[in-house]
Amino acid sequence: MISTTQVKRFYDPTFKVTDAYKASMPDLQNGPASLIEGANVPIQQVGISNFNLPLRFRAYEGDPVQLQASIDGYVGLDAGKKGINMSRIMRTFYKFKDRVFHLDMLEEILKGYQQDLDATEAFLRVGFSYPLMMDSLRSGMQGYQYYDVIFEGHLDAHGVFTKFMHLDFVYSSACPCSYELAEHARETREIAAIPHSQRSIASVTVELKDEFFVEDLVAICRDALQTETQVMVKREDEQAFAELNGAYQKFVEDAARLLYQELDSYTSIQDFVVRCNHMESLHSHDAVSRICKGVPGGLR
Repeated sequence: MISTTQVKRFYDPTFKVTDAYKASMPDLQNGPASLIEGANVPIQQVGISNFNLPLRFRAYEGDPVQLQASIDGYVGLDAGKKGINMSRIMRTFYKFKDRVFHLDMLEEILKGYQQDLDATEAFLRVGFSYPLMMDSLRSGMQGYQYYDVIFEGHLDAHGVFTKFMHLDFVYSSACPCSYELAEHARETREIAAIPHSQRSIASVTVELKDEFFVEDLVAICRDALQTETQVMVKREDEQAFAELNGAYQKFVEDAARLLYQELDSYTSIQDFVVRCNHMESLHSHDAVSRICKGVPGGLR
């Protein structure tokens, strides 16, 4: 049967929402358990991913740095609950948008999530690209190196807060085996040979106990690996970089162990896990090494 009621295709920009009208609106997401589809079990994380916001981040020195941030916010959903009000993930975070952001602020926001969404657990990830001025090796020029960083926090049902920092550090890895073979060809047959090297990435995650800055983790990676890729380069810098790679040749296993040694010496770091990826120029595949501190029940 066709309804005799004609629905108007019309948007009224003058319409005002009253409290009574708002109360009459359906809210299936917060409906009774009888509306649950599938198994009535808890969901570990539900929320929204990749909402963007300009934030001011605390720097190690100087004024805060304003950057574009990509944010993921989640809460745990108990059995017997249909869903959450997704918009509260953003609305809660927006209460903090004008403050200078730092790692320990995650705990405040997560408590807001627990309260505003009536949740037992809450999770938050804030990703951004962090610029640091980098000196060239010999020419005296400077340029900005950008680091992909994520701040992550978790507040569990018992009020225990854990905080993490993730950093992708890009470096050059010159193969010690290739170097020796090239030298062998030069010495025994007077044949020119060039050892192979490749751009490489160390993906580092640290669980932190104390205040920590992006600059701190960058410095740890620089000290461990020595061969960070360069920004501003003249001929004298290119030669210096070749010498630097000759002085600090490394297999992917070496890179992982060098980072372990450096990270393990910092008391502010509770736990860590590292993934080194050497994007081979010799092979069609990558060489990968993973290492963790080995804390029982910790990062893997």
